[in-house]
Amino acid sequence: MNNPKVFLTAEWRKLALAQYAVDKEILSKYLPAHTVLDDWQGKYYVSLVGFMFVDVKLLGFNIPFYTNFEEVNLRFYVKFKDGDTWKRGVVFIKEFVPKPAITFVANTIYKENYQTFPMKHVWIEQEHQLEVDYRWKNRNWHNFSVIASSKVEEIQIGSEEEFITEHYWGYTKIGANKTSEYGVEHPRWQAYPVKKYNIDVDFGINYGNDFSFLNEAKPDSVFLAEGSEIRVLKGKKF
Repeated sequence: MNNPKVFLTAEWRKLALAQYAVDKEILSKYLPAHTVLDDWQGKYYVSLVGFMFVDVKLLGFNIPFYTNFEEVNLRFYVKFKDGDTWKRGVVFIKEFVPKPAITFVANTIYKENYQTFPMKHVWIEQEHQLEVDYRWKNRNWHNFSVIASSKVEEIQIGSEEEFITEHYWGYTKIGANKTSEYGVEHPRWQAYPVKKYNIDVDFGINYGNDFSFLNEAKPDSVFLAEGSEIRVLKGKKF
C-alpha cells in the first residue's frame, strides 16, 4: 500500500561529492527564509554532486523513459528550528537532469531550480577499482569523475562524510519570507575510499558569477558514496 505522504521513490547510486569551503556571504542571498547556514567545523560548504537516479517511481508508478537518469547539482547546507528540533537540510543552487518532464515537475511542485541538459555517465567496476564519471553539456561538455577503491566502508560517526550525507531535508527559497520544505528518507550510507578525481567544470557558466571562482579552487574533500533506496516526501510551505 502506498504511503500518501511519499511523492517519489527511487535509488540514489554512486554519489560523487566534492566540497568547497566558501565565504558565507556568498550564500546569504540564496538562503531560504527561516533557515540558517549549517557549518562543518567553521567551514561553509558547497558541494558539487553527481549521481544516478535508479528505478524512479512517482506516486508509486514507473514513468516510461524516466526510470533511470543522471543528476548533477550544486548545493549548500542549512538547518531549520522546528519547535525544539533542529532539522538539517540542503539548498540547491541548481540541479541538472537530462529529462525535461523531471525539470517541469520539480520546478512546478517543489519550486526548485532544475535545468535540462544532455547528460551521460560511465561506471566501470573492476576487482580493485571503481570508476565513476558524470558528464553534462551546457554550451560545452563538463565532467566530474572519481576513481575509488572497490571496497565500500562505513561512514564514520562524527566525520565530514557523515555531516555531508546526513541532511534529510530540502529547503527552497520561494519568496522573501516564504520557504518550501520536503523530507528525504534513506538509511545511513557507505562510501568508497577515493584514489583520485577530476573536475572539469566551468562553475560560472553552470552556476553563475557568484561561483566562477571555484574554477580555480581545489575542493576541500572528495568522496564517493554508494547511496541507497530513498523516499522523497510531499512538501509544505511556511
